[in-house]
Amino acid sequence: MLVITGLLAVYTSSYAIGYHEYGDANYFVARQAVFALAGLCALAFFMRLDYRRLRTLSVPMLLIALVALLAVLVPGIGVQRNGASRWLEFGPVALQPSEFAKLAVIVYISAWLASRGQEINKFTLGFVPFTLLLGVVGGLIIAEPDMGTTVIILLTASTLFFVAGAPLSHLGLLIGVGGLICYGVVLQRDYQMDRLSSFVSPESDPQGLGFQVIQLLIALGSGGPMGLGWGESRQKLFYVPGSHTDGVFAILGEELGFIGLIAILAIFAFFVYRGLRVCMHSRDRFGMLLTIGIISWISFQTLINIGGITRTIPLTGVPLPFLSYGGSSLMSVLAAAGILLSVSRYTSDVPYTERERPPARARYARDARRGAVFERGRA
Repeated sequence: MLVITGLLAVYTSSYAIGYHEYGDANYFVARQAVFALAGLCALAFFMRLDYRRLRTLSVPMLLIALVALLAVLVPGIGVQRNGASRWLEFGPVALQPSEFAKLAVIVYISAWLASRGQEINKFTLGFVPFTLLLGVVGGLIIAEPDMGTTVIILLTASTLFFVAGAPLSHLGLLIGVGGLICYGVVLQRDYQMDRLSSFVSPESDPQGLGFQVIQLLIALGSGGPMGLGWGESRQKLFYVPGSHTDGVFAILGEELGFIGLIAILAIFAFFVYRGLRVCMHSRDRFGMLLTIGIISWISFQTLINIGGITRTIPLTGVPLPFLSYGGSSLMSVLAAAGILLSVSRYTSDVPYTERERPPARARYARDARRGAVFERGRA
């Protein structure tokens, strides 16, 4: 349902741009349909693959992702657009390695945390190597630059670290250090400071820095409760920059209205709910962490995109999963959905949290021993 909605959204938000720039109103939706088919093939592949084999594939996946992230920074290999080097071109196809790096990082961290067990509670064996890994991946993505993707990876990895049982002190230190680094990077780059300025006061420069934010809000407000009707958006006619990419949610709000957006968010919520069901009934610790990582990634990215469009947080330029135009993003989230389906094929009737608890007889014996020790100590 999300993929079909995304194809319709890409078409209605891009046909004017496609006709103006390429002489073809179907230019963007046709390319998105090809990427959707490729993504569905990836979904079918990972669905049929036993997810436990990903533990052995986690290291090669991460190495390939790191090499691709390095390649986009090499002049002559990486493709630069709008001052950012984020793409690799293969003929008519341009791919964004950072989108696939999200999935590779989730798979690797899930396998690493599952193998560490209680060692993640130790500073030198848990926190330090975990931070070094995030530092390498995040540093390469920041260098592109792509702050939005860096924040998503940091939040997703922190969620996995917390779920795996890391101490709250380590988690707080990780988020604090990551936040300080991101803040320091923002201060060094004028265009990111401009985004902060447009978030705080877009009305002070409505034709400049605040133009995109104001036009997004106009699109959302123009839709009202019921919307203007499918295909009737006015803001997509060269008012909203990136109307088919980062701003597709605003165009949908203008055409479908508040009720239509609530329906779309309900589909996202149902997707997350079913993912959590798979997580709770996963067969092992690796499957549990894998599903949590994928759900967190898609949830954080959705919230960050919608938060930027509604001016709840600064705009970061991340695509809306399943709905925004972008082949790399669509293929990566569909591959992740395939992994969720693979984990669901091997679920257990007994929730994972209950299987982690010792049997009742063992708990009774343990509690009795603790009571005896307490009584002897008190005597």
